[in-house]
Amino acid sequence: MADAASRLTALAEDVLGARLPVRLRAWDGSEAGPADGPVLIVRERRALRRLLWKPGELGLARAWVAGEIDVEGDLYAVLDRLAGLLWERTDETRGALETVRDPKVRAAAKAMLRLAGPFPPPKPPAEEIRGRSGARHSRRRDKQAISHHYDVGNEFYALVLGPSMVYSCAYWTDTGTLEDAQRDKLDLIARKLGLKEGDRLLDVGCGWGSMAIHAAKEYGARVVGITLSREQAAYARKRIADEGLTDRIEIRVQDYRDVTDGPFDAISSIGMAEHVGAVQYREYADILHRLLKPGGRLLNHQIARRPEADEDAYHVDPFIDAYVFPDGELAPMGRTLTTLEEAGFEVRDVDVLREHYALTLRRWVANLEAHWDEAVRLTSPGRARIWRLYMAASAVSFERNRIGVNQFLAVKTPVSGASGLPLRSREWTEA
Repeated sequence: MADAASRLTALAEDVLGARLPVRLRAWDGSEAGPADGPVLIVRERRALRRLLWKPGELGLARAWVAGEIDVEGDLYAVLDRLAGLLWERTDETRGALETVRDPKVRAAAKAMLRLAGPFPPPKPPAEEIRGRSGARHSRRRDKQAISHHYDVGNEFYALVLGPSMVYSCAYWTDTGTLEDAQRDKLDLIARKLGLKEGDRLLDVGCGWGSMAIHAAKEYGARVVGITLSREQAAYARKRIADEGLTDRIEIRVQDYRDVTDGPFDAISSIGMAEHVGAVQYREYADILHRLLKPGGRLLNHQIARRPEADEDAYHVDPFIDAYVFPDGELAPMGRTLTTLEEAGFEVRDVDVLREHYALTLRRWVANLEAHWDEAVRLTSPGRARIWRLYMAASAVSFERNRIGVNQFLAVKTPVSGASGLPLRSREWTEA
């Protein structure tokens, strides 16, 4: 009699010490779990072999990318129900699936082995990054990581991001489209930086050129944008030419550590610092400080995580590291603020935009789902599945306050102490 689902449910609940909050459907057609819940489908026994070989999130991620597990119903509901069970548990239970010395885990592994079928385990999906070379956050390895994430194809990103081609948290009001919210975000940054005609702006991690175009077109700034992605640079240069702004904007394929032609009046770093890494972040802040003129402003827009009780225990999310942002790292908001101050900046304003990013991600997921067949054609079924899971899971993480996103406005305040900021430091919100 078909009973794989009930056996798997019993094993999972024994290891996790809690009821499974979703319904489970197995490859043999059997089902178990709450009748009214969303359904987690285990399509292939191979998924169990992946979990046995790589217990925890990486094994689950490989099975998802390969299409061996899936969701029927609301993906957000599944992720929200599983979040408390898999990612927000106490220190004593958080690593249960990965603790091979736990007797319950060992017993479950033996039982799962009987269900999983013949070994060896399947190879990792082709979309998983492999062959990383060089020291972590060296120039060479950073370039490989950026290429893995961003050189997926500009057409694919256009499907997900929409016409704005802005790949960072939008700034939402009560009404408006994604395009409106992204334009408002770029304008908010420009106002915080106090951009005016002739100012020289360095846009670090310039993406597809949206901030550079906005600053030059709307504020008359002269912009240098840098990226490590050749596909991004080519796309940005074409957009700039189409806008007739080639005399005001230069796009370079360049590492931030190689920029030597300061000083700049302002620097924008929008969704870039997550790629820098903890070991490099002080150097990053030092370089940006050196590249600014006295009185120049930095706008740092950065995702943050919650602090760990033991910061040394922090590790990069295995799914994100293997499939999305290789070597990406998040820091708590307080650590970022302290590092900017240690580099010599005066931090004048912090804007917390956590809920804004959840809304943004849900719009991106909707774009992807609306153009699913085209996204698969442009990349691969696995790549499209990666992005759907990554963006939906990130939206849930922002909603549950597991991660946040913040804008830091900092000034290279001169010895005189004249910051150049208005007394009413939030006047940009009234524009």
